[in-house]
Amino acid sequence: MSDVSFLKETSRTAGRDALRKNINAAIALSSAVRSTLGPSGQDKLLLDDQGRTMVTNDGVTILESARVEHPIAKMLIQTSSTQDYIARDGTTSAVLLTAELLQNAWRLIEQDIHPSVVIRGYASALKHCQTELVGLAFDITKELMEKATITSLAGKTHKAVQHHIAHQALLASTAVKESQAGEVKCDPTRVKVITQTGGKMTDSEVVNGLVLPKKPLSPKLAKKVQNGAIALIDGGIEHESHGLDMKIQVDNIGVFEQFRKHDLQQLHEKVDALIALGINVIACREGIDDALHSRFVDAGIHAYRRVARSDLDVLARATGARLVHQVEDLTASDLGQFSQSSSVQEGGVTHWILETSGGAATFVARGSTDDVVAEVERCFADALGVACQLVEEPSLVAGGGATHVALARSLRRYAETFSGREQLAIDAYADALEVIPRILAENAGLDPLDILLQVVAHQIEKEHGEVYAFDIEGKTLANMKEAGIVEPLRITRQAIAGSTQAAISVLRIDDILWAKQEAVIPEGILDED
Repeated sequence: MSDVSFLKETSRTAGRDALRKNINAAIALSSAVRSTLGPSGQDKLLLDDQGRTMVTNDGVTILESARVEHPIAKMLIQTSSTQDYIARDGTTSAVLLTAELLQNAWRLIEQDIHPSVVIRGYASALKHCQTELVGLAFDITKELMEKATITSLAGKTHKAVQHHIAHQALLASTAVKESQAGEVKCDPTRVKVITQTGGKMTDSEVVNGLVLPKKPLSPKLAKKVQNGAIALIDGGIEHESHGLDMKIQVDNIGVFEQFRKHDLQQLHEKVDALIALGINVIACREGIDDALHSRFVDAGIHAYRRVARSDLDVLARATGARLVHQVEDLTASDLGQFSQSSSVQEGGVTHWILETSGGAATFVARGSTDDVVAEVERCFADALGVACQLVEEPSLVAGGGATHVALARSLRRYAETFSGREQLAIDAYADALEVIPRILAENAGLDPLDILLQVVAHQIEKEHGEVYAFDIEGKTLANMKEAGIVEPLRITRQAIAGSTQAAISVLRIDDILWAKQEAVIPEGILDED
């Protein structure tokens, strides 16, 4: 049956031509981040449509800032975003691996090897890599944990800042570490980040608790409260607002005064209930009536109003408190505990600092300019992600491309066990894994092929050679484990798995249908008569 009738408003590209265009789109996108990989990677200047600029070499930031129309390019950006969400690092590697897998697959397809054969070979190679990675991993130590966190910042800022931010990230990960159903969890989203322009990058610090740009209702109370109880209200303590359509007819002014006094009495009863519970601090999502300020001062209660719901959630996790909608619903079991609550003024802004025994932390990013502060914030996010990964899964692999070369060598031996054309696909997969050490050398101004050959020869010669690679900064072949160039197992595993799945998804596509869009005049453009 002909498809002309129902595809007349659709552009169609099918077969090898469609696959070639898809692979070209993936390669073009990967070229945008290729030069950012490694300690010698270059930065990118991003400019948005409002003239704002950003200088970064973070792969996922660059890709998510790009405006792309091709669906395959969008698929690769999604791969990078997924890598960032799951592993918090390795986003550039995931995109580069995907593009290299597709490029090698195309060479096989040009030799009349069907995409289905390549897909089967890639799937077998991925399964083998996942098994081999377990054997290549080694246990973590406190020193290696810090080294791995520093490695995630390679090529970003200078050494002193890398070490400082890595140390702060480790402190933050320890603060938010918790045990759930026998498993250790470390959620980086529990670390709040605030920015302050002024000072040095190394002045950035982690506070064990929550820091909010909030001041208490009254400055008359003591600046600090030690070891107290806190109540969290997902609402306010103020006069109830009546419906907009409601009308009240008052014949006597005394009735109106009685009505107002009754309203105020109810508010005071709520404060009495809070005092009876023995709280020291209260935070409300909405307002607190001005008439109650003196009552809170007399009771010695530090009150904060209009606290964002997201901050209340973090406060709840940090202190163990439970959010309630109304003061009347509050019981002693709903209260949380804190070690210290204080108000500090910095840069003309009053900050509320609530320190707790665990569950939340705040990173105060500092720098001389807004751009510097933004870079500190991005570096901390990368370092914190790695630190949290290592808390949850304390396993490392050698960095610098050593693990990728070791996997490639193992895959070539594994390919020999296949008698069919899948052997060629597994070899192509092995070649693709070596793109990481090649690009690391290329970005350092070295010959990629020479460096790769040296690494392979060294791994063959040395006992436990799988940890050897070329140290870009030291300009020599080295044991990556001893040099402290290591990365979390989860990051490498997710990058390989994510890139393989993305490449297989592209190889399955043999038809592209583009619906033609009619010209549409945006609303509001035409003047009304």
